[in-house]
Amino acid sequence: MEAELEPCGIAVEDLAKTYGGLEAVKGVDFRVGRGEFFGLLGPNGAGKTTTIGMLAGFIKPTRGRISIDGVETHLHPMAARRELGLVPQELAFYPTLSARDNLLFYGQIYGLRGQRLEERIRTVLEMVQLSERTREPVSRFSNGMKRRLNIAIGFLHEPQVLILDEPTVGVDAQSRNSIFEGLGRLHRKGISILYSTHYMEEAQRLCDRVAILDQGRIIALDSPLNLIHTLETWIIPVKFSAPCQDSFLRRLNRFFPAQEMNGDRNGLYLEVSNREDALQRLFSETRRSNLTIRTLHLREPDLETVFLRLTGKRLRDAPP
Repeated sequence: MEAELEPCGIAVEDLAKTYGGLEAVKGVDFRVGRGEFFGLLGPNGAGKTTTIGMLAGFIKPTRGRISIDGVETHLHPMAARRELGLVPQELAFYPTLSARDNLLFYGQIYGLRGQRLEERIRTVLEMVQLSERTREPVSRFSNGMKRRLNIAIGFLHEPQVLILDEPTVGVDAQSRNSIFEGLGRLHRKGISILYSTHYMEEAQRLCDRVAILDQGRIIALDSPLNLIHTLETWIIPVKFSAPCQDSFLRRLNRFFPAQEMNGDRNGLYLEVSNREDALQRLFSETRRSNLTIRTLHLREPDLETVFLRLTGKRLRDAPP
């Protein structure tokens, strides 16, 4: 007889998914406590989307167990789904309908009726600050308003667990702050939140703990502050005027680790413990190689620094 998983918002044990000969997720274990704001981070291809698909019930695991608010998904799939709200990266509503009509439609799918449904529609529209646009076609909404409606739909049936996949993609700063405020209110109510994002500053700001997923495995799991405090080094991104030759890289690596910036020979990440000494070495070797430094960033260690140290990649494919 299987032992019961520990009751919590989300419990995952030895979760794996294989497609043909490719193991996309390789025996993942983690817990999201009740009322915890938990971040799931990973570069493209890390297995993040597959993991979320398995949690949401869209993808059948090859092995492993999942419970949602204490309900095991393989034993009671419908009961588990009632406790789960999903806010997908794709906008999941009908653009020709109003916000209210979209919520009416989804509320009926969730089994809500009558006065209870009307109360929930009013509540979620207030939560996402759309009460004044309730009867307007969603096609006229800004991208930020559409994202907020997406969240309202995911939380309409009052789930105890909410999964959000990239909820702030393409929104402006004001809309992003509105989303954060709404999620903060849910967090304070004790809702368990799993938050997947490509924006490290969001994870550092919002999450109680984060799991970093790479190549199908969790390689780090702790609070953002604790992960940052484990670093004894700085990551310094440097861009040069021309590609770095192998001889230049070899000389730098005699003093500190230096690696190409996501396959860009014009950029390097330097991992240093003493910034002043490292910069002197860098300037000296740059002159010796007839290179010119275009940009160089000195910044306090943060969650993205941790991510770079562990994976060798930026979370987003963008210059520093």
